Amino acid sequence: MVNAVQVSQVGAVTIVRLDRPDVRNAVDAATAQALHRAFVAFDADPQTRVAVFHGANGHFCAGWDLQVGARALMESPIDADRILSALEFKPGDQQPAGPMGPSRLMLSKPVIAAVSGAAVAGGMELALWCDMRVMEADAYFGVYCRRFGVPLIDGGTVRLPRLIGMGHAMDLILTGRKVEAAEALRMGLCNRVVPKGGALDAAMTLANQLAAFPQRTMLADRMSAYAQWELPLVDALHQEWERGKRCIGEGLQGAARFASGAGRHGKF
Repeated sequence: MVNAVQVSQVGAVTIVRLDRPDVRNAVDAATAQALHRAFVAFDADPQTRVAVFHGANGHFCAGWDLQVGARALMESPIDADRILSALEFKPGDQQPAGPMGPSRLMLSKPVIAAVSGAAVAGGMELALWCDMRVMEADAYFGVYCRRFGVPLIDGGTVRLPRLIGMGHAMDLILTGRKVEAAEALRMGLCNRVVPKGGALDAAMTLANQLAAFPQRTMLADRMSAYAQWELPLVDALHQEWERGKRCIGEGLQGAARFASGAGRHGKF
C-alpha cells in the first residue's frame, strides 16, 4: 500500500505529496494526521526553508473522504460524536489539528500549493491555507461540499474573504460553483497559472526563489502581513516595525551588495 502522505526534500525545499488515487486524494482521519505531522516537522526543521504541497495522480485534493464519514455514521452515531470531539480546539491550543490536517496551523515558513485537477471542498481549504497557489490551466476550485450540507470548517469562511474579498467569497461559498483557473487568477484565488502538468515544477521554481532570499527579513514581513488582520492601523504599523527592526542589519548588508552592483534593474 502506498503511503498517503510522502515527504521528500530537495535542497532547502520540502515536498509534501498527497497520494490517495482511488478517491482523488480525498482525506480521511489517518491522512489528516499524517499531513499535520508532515507540516509540523517541516516547520521545525532548520534545514528547510519552503514547502511545496501537491497531490499525486492529477488531482490536488477532492476534500474530506465522505465515504469514511458515511460509514462512521452508519456504524454508530456515537462514532460520529467521537470524531467531532476529537476535532474540537481552542484558540490558544498549540499546533491544533484540523479535520483536513494542517489547516489550523500558523507556520513560521511559507508553503506553496501546486494545484492540479480538483481542489474542492476541504481540498480547496487546504490550498487556501497555503501562502501561494500555482494552478494548472485545467485545474479548478469549488466549495463542492455545498451540495451535501457539509460545512467549511478548515478555514474556508475565514481565508477566502480575506484572500479575494467578501463579494467573490460569498458567490463561491453560497453557490458552491466550479471556479476554473482563468477566473481564479482574475479574482486572486491563485497566483500563477501554468500549462497542464506544470504546477509542481513551477511551484518548485518559486520555492527555490523564496529559499534564496535573506530569510530573516522575508519571514518577518510574512508574519507581519498575517498578524495585521485583527489590529487597528496604528497597532498594525507598530507590530510591523517591531518585526522589521530586528532585520535592519540584514537590510544594510543587502544595501552593501546593491552598492557593489548586485541586483540592479530589478534582477533577482
